[in-house]
Amino acid sequence: MKKNLILALVICFTTCGFAQEKLTDEQILKLYEQLRVADVSDGMDMVGLRDAGLMDQKIMALWKDTDSMKHIFRGIAVTARYIPTNKVLKNPMTKEEFQKWEGNWYGTLSTEPFVQFLKPGSALVIDFSGDGDTGSIGSNNSLTYKLKGAVGIVSNGGVRDTDEIIKQEIPVYMDPLHRGRGIRPGRNEIESVNKPVTIGGVLVRPGDVVVADGDGVVVVPREYAKPVAEFALEILKGDKNARREMYKKLNMPLDATVKD
Repeated sequence: MKKNLILALVICFTTCGFAQEKLTDEQILKLYEQLRVADVSDGMDMVGLRDAGLMDQKIMALWKDTDSMKHIFRGIAVTARYIPTNKVLKNPMTKEEFQKWEGNWYGTLSTEPFVQFLKPGSALVIDFSGDGDTGSIGSNNSLTYKLKGAVGIVSNGGVRDTDEIIKQEIPVYMDPLHRGRGIRPGRNEIESVNKPVTIGGVLVRPGDVVVADGDGVVVVPREYAKPVAEFALEILKGDKNARREMYKKLNMPLDATVKD
């Protein structure tokens, strides 16, 4: 009975047009290059993933640029997870002892091995839950991620130097109430890289599609990337056409949000 049910589900999945198709990262990003979070959410509904990919509304843009929309990004997930440490620390330390200890911690316990996986189009998704007031992402290393090609960062906290990050126009989506100020040494350790993580109540796996804009963040399981994008694009085109006509009636100049 169970085998028959599984077979029926597989047949239904295939005949309904949702058969998995292996696409490259570049092909996926091309499909999503215009899509908004709202469009993608509609596409997720269409394949039966209602509310499955929408992150908690607490995960929001650190900054917004509604002229050029530079805060918006679409990317392919690279994931990492940091955990609170349970190491006993010597205290106090001399300046020399502290600098040696700090460097050793950064070099062995709280490293950034995920950087090697970043490439153009990557969305860096990091779980910092539970590691307290720790600023693991700052103005310096966020530029490193950008140099490697990352298009944006999503986390549940752990971000500091926020003024500089905004000035540098690096898209960051996070819970603003969980900024981190302290350094990593003595506070957290790297636990995993490119393993599934949970941010804002949503499962994110390496290779999944991440779309972020003023409405928040939505994550599309990679195996559903194409059907979700195709339906979402229909929604977007319909919305643009309708709003473009209303712009004309209201004598409003056409902007990028209504142009094809």
